[in-house]
Amino acid sequence: MEEKVKYVSLAEVKNLLEKEEKKRELTYEQKLALEHAKHFSKIGTTKAKKMVKELMEIERITEPSAYKIVDILPMHPEEVRAIFAKERFTLEDKEIKKIIKIVEEYR
Repeated sequence: MEEKVKYVSLAEVKNLLEKEEKKRELTYEQKLALEHAKHFSKIGTTKAKKMVKELMEIERITEPSAYKIVDILPMHPEEVRAIFAKERFTLEDKEIKKIIKIVEEYR
């Protein structure tokens, strides 16, 4: 049976864990994840979802890459290239500029 994978941003993780924390005691690992999400999430859940949707409109950006961009919010071309370093393709300069423009809109 194939597992269904759902990607979420750090902002969504923070939101989910905070809701769960109100219901019950979190496990040690969940507490660590919540602290990490609180410390490193830079935008809200609504903005993150809108940003992912906008990034996915760029042809070669996959869902995992879009969520990675939302979590990191790269401001320089080198940071964008680092996110895509493991891919079998190289982004063109115009694609990188478009990504940075989208990030600047939501920052």
